[in-house]
Parts: sequence; C-alpha cells; structure tokens
Amino acid sequence: MARFGMVLAVALCLTISVIPDTTTAQLKTDFYKSSCPNVERTVRTVVQQKVKQTFVTIPATLRLFFHDCFVNGCDASVLIQSTPDNKAEKDHPDNVSLAGDGFDVVIKAKKALDAIPSCRNKVSCADILALATRDVVVAAGGKSYPVELGRRDGLVSTAASVHGNLPGPNDNVDKLNKLFAKNKLTQEDMVALSAAHTVGFAHCSKVFNRIYNFNRTHSVDPTLNKAYAKDLQAACPKNVDPRIAINIDPVSPRKFDNIYFKNLQNGKGLFTSDQVLYTDRRSRPTVDAWAKNSAAFDAAFGRAMTKLGRVGVKTGRNGNIRRDCGAFN
Repeated sequence: MARFGMVLAVALCLTISVIPDTTTAQLKTDFYKSSCPNVERTVRTVVQQKVKQTFVTIPATLRLFFHDCFVNGCDASVLIQSTPDNKAEKDHPDNVSLAGDGFDVVIKAKKALDAIPSCRNKVSCADILALATRDVVVAAGGKSYPVELGRRDGLVSTAASVHGNLPGPNDNVDKLNKLFAKNKLTQEDMVALSAAHTVGFAHCSKVFNRIYNFNRTHSVDPTLNKAYAKDLQAACPKNVDPRIAINIDPVSPRKFDNIYFKNLQNGKGLFTSDQVLYTDRRSRPTVDAWAKNSAAFDAAFGRAMTKLGRVGVKTGRNGNIRRDCGAFN
C-alpha cells in the first residue's frame, strides 16, 4: 500500500485550538438527517454486498480513503478519472496500484443513494468514501466509530499533487511523524492508522530489498524474524513476478485486530515503515500497549480515523456534490 495499504480526539482538537475550526464545526454525524436519513444504512448495505463478492473490498477501501485524505484532503479527488487535458491523482505511480474494488464500492453506493428520490445528488462522494471505510473496518471484525459528515467533493485532482504526500514502505519514524504532523495527526495517530495493515496484501516488489539486498552488511534486514524472512523468500523468490501478492499480516490477514502490533513485537512487520514502529524507542511503548489491550487500540483507531477524516475538508463553496464520482460536474 504506498504505505497504507494501504486507516481523533474531538476534545483535544477543541482545546488546543485558539481559533475555532470552522471546517470541523460544519462536520457532524447527523448532517444528512433531514436530506437523506437513510444514507448510513444504504452505504452499509452496499459495502456488505460488495465484501461478500470479494474480500479485497476491505483493504482496497481503507487504502483509498488514506490516499485520498493525504493528498489535498478528504475530498474524493482520488476518484477522478484522467482526461486528455488532465492527469489525475489516481494515475500517479503511487496510486496506480489502488485496487478497483475500493472505487467500485463508492460508485455502487452513489448509485444506490441516487435511486432514493430524497437523496439524489445530496450526498458527496467524499462522505460516501468516509462511511464505506468505517463499514469495511466493521466488516473485517473491527469496532465501529461515528463518522462525521458534511464534506464537499474537491474541484481539483492532479497527479503532480501526489508527489511526496504519501507515506512510503521504507520510511522511518522521523519521516512518518513529519508527514502525519503536516496533516495535524500525532505520532499516536500515526501508529494507530498504521494498523490498517492488519488486513490486505502487498506485492513482492515492495519487500525485495528487505529479503535480498538490504545493505552492504546484511542481505536480509536483521530486524526481520528469521523464520518470517524465509517464508517471504519462499513466497517471493528472486525470479518471481514482482506483482505477486503476499499478506501484510501473516497471522490474521482477513481480520481487523491488534495482531498487527504483536507481529511487530515478533519481527514480522512486512514493511520497514511497519517494523520501525517497534524498533524506534519513541513508538515502541504504544505498540506494546496496544498489543496487550485490543480495546485501547480500537478506541485509538476510531479517534485517529475521525481526525484523518477532517483533513483538508471542503465545505460550502469550496467544493460541490458530484453527479459522477469519477468526473467533475
């Protein structure tokens, strides 16, 4: 996941802000109470149907939400199709591996909502994606969390805007903290959201460097569990098609749980950007705490997703509601 594979506290945000956050003030969980009261149920039904068709819907939707919010904010700009006059976000090299099932679930939910007369062209694609992301977490066994709504869809989507704005599989904690801080997310938020890697898959090309050519001293990354490294080499031999998929979580890849953190304790973080959360003394206490306490992790993840969902939100005239999620009006 260009790292996410492919993932917060309202009171904290309010207390640290001297100037009121007008964007956050416009977002609320019951935003569509009058205009489209069935919005959450409709999106949830579509997500459940899609997940029954293919499990990939879960990690694909999670990753889509992260990639959208980290580039120009949570405005569904990643859904826009390129045209002869504009190369859109989704066609940047960091986004071309986004699985189509994430896009498809948003498109299907938009169609289902527009089939309801009172909801037609009332719900933004950005809000649909935010709701669908929560619903895939629940579908994988994770805990539900409230989703703030009221986003407008963005009016711009360019591939150039993606560069340097997404976490990479080889990032260290310093780089991760800097990137997340740019989006008003803390180190704790970063560790929580990284756990989106508890579901989904990656391609062999993303781990070749860790298992064959790590550095001049070690061919295999010494932070990797030795048995796990051999498993990865068996799944990704040197001459394999680099597009072959491997599970990011080797223990429970289809379940949203805190096993991700236990894997890090055992040297089984697939990406460098995963394993550094345990090897770095600053983030290790959080990993240890959530490896022991799944309820604490669930709560932290919900808070982090709420904060992520506020990043770069467009409201009022700064955006609109697209008739087609893949094209500007």
